Amino acid sequence: MQKNMGTTDRTLRTVAGVGLIGLAATTRGPLALASGTLAAVMLGTSAVGTCPAYLPLGIDTREEKR
Repeated sequence: MQKNMGTTDRTLRTVAGVGLIGLAATTRGPLALASGTLAAVMLGTSAVGTCPAYLPLGIDTREEKR
């Protein structure tokens, strides 16, 4: 997949993902499951540099475009 996330976008997703992990660790039930799942998605997309939701919308937050 082609990268479509810039440095700022990836950094914000990483920070939010870590926060959601903290929330998941301190709660129980559906909130913990939802927080953990969302954290995994945010950290995964940040690590890969591609957001699948951006593709159909044509969004590209990279600073340097090819």
